[in-house]
Amino acid sequence: MMNDNASSSRLILEVKQCLLLAVPLAAAQLAQSATGFVDTVMMGWLGSQTIASGGLGAAIFSFFLFITAAIISAVSPLVAEAYGAGKPEEVGKIVQQGLGISLLLGIPITILLWHGGALLVLLGQNADTAALAQTYLRAIAWGFIPGLGFAVLKSFLSALSQPQLVMVTVVLGTLLNIAANYVLMFGKLGLPALGLAGIGWASTLSLWSMFIALAIYILSQRRFAVYKTFQFSSNYSFNQQNRRIFWEIFQVGLPIGGLIAVEAGLFTVVTFIMGQMGTTPLAAHQIALQTASMSFQFALGISLATTVRVGQLAGEQNLQSMRLAGYVGIALGALSMAIAGIIFWLVPKLVVSLYLDIDNPNNQDVVALAVKLLAIAAIFQIVDGVQVTAAGALRGLKDTRIPMLIGIFAYWCVGLLTGYALGIWFGYGAIGLWWGLAIGLASAATVLTFRFSILSSGWKKAVVSRE
Repeated sequence: MMNDNASSSRLILEVKQCLLLAVPLAAAQLAQSATGFVDTVMMGWLGSQTIASGGLGAAIFSFFLFITAAIISAVSPLVAEAYGAGKPEEVGKIVQQGLGISLLLGIPITILLWHGGALLVLLGQNADTAALAQTYLRAIAWGFIPGLGFAVLKSFLSALSQPQLVMVTVVLGTLLNIAANYVLMFGKLGLPALGLAGIGWASTLSLWSMFIALAIYILSQRRFAVYKTFQFSSNYSFNQQNRRIFWEIFQVGLPIGGLIAVEAGLFTVVTFIMGQMGTTPLAAHQIALQTASMSFQFALGISLATTVRVGQLAGEQNLQSMRLAGYVGIALGALSMAIAGIIFWLVPKLVVSLYLDIDNPNNQDVVALAVKLLAIAAIFQIVDGVQVTAAGALRGLKDTRIPMLIGIFAYWCVGLLTGYALGIWFGYGAIGLWWGLAIGLASAATVLTFRFSILSSGWKKAVVSRE
């Protein structure tokens, strides 16, 4: 009886510990996705063609931002380690190198986004759709670099257990984005009506505001002065320490970004295929995908928290609790996505109404298809939550390369090929492609969870044999 009580207490404590980490981390992830969600919702106010073109642009912007922000997220564990070791100078240098990498990655991607219309045409998109998408991309491209800078400062504050301002900044930044969208879309307050381009400029304004807000906060607080985060020396040199930190960020961050790129790449390729099918499938796909992306951010926050918990407990060689932390994270990821799936299943038209006027006869084909895609999304929400948190648990064991290979096989070989076969060869169109996504995610969830079970058991046996 005592063992049962102790086990229950341990389980409850681990759930609390995971959630305490996951809530601010999920809020930080929402900072990277809320802009695209709000943009897509308000694009629907301008019509189906606008949501198809603008959604395509938003998908490209989000794809690059998610991958590069994942690489930059390596700043967080590196800062946490230096902070715990009492090395404030190294903390500052890590943040400085992170900001430098933001520029290194951000400048070429900004240029690529500026020429996004030509890229879309090369990828087989309709010329009119690509031209309209380019007006959005050329406006939001100016927000890419501050978006990465925000990711660096967010990682810095989170590593020092100061996530509260990040959450406040997210909320205020999203509210600013909504207000600026309305003003710039429709030309309020004496400004010209910019339509879809106005949505892009509003997002840029929001991203710059969030970055500047965190920078001002860090500069204004005395407790952060010791880190000299923004004190770039006039005789700065890329010395041995700076080179070490620079490459360490990439060594830690690239596998994280690689796995996210593999999954995001699958959804991006499916988006391009939808665009070749026509405006109606593309618009319906954008609605379902953007909705699923928002629910995914909570599971991703739990995944990041699971990485921390598993890593901490593995370092302590508390192997029983380490396994528990991994399984708790996976279960919470599945639960959070199950709740979202229930909403998608029960009230799909209410979800679609956030994007389009469902009573407008011109939107009926898009609404009907979006409802069907949301039903499929409701089914694969659980496996999506499992696969992302299982990958997080494996990162806690410093296992990143094999999960990336698993992702390539599950998403591209299983998911994309199955979806293409069902959607194109067997003629099920958008519905077939989305079933392919579901099957790919389910296979990833199964293999990644099995790998965590095997590896964590191996850790336990290794320690027992040494003893």
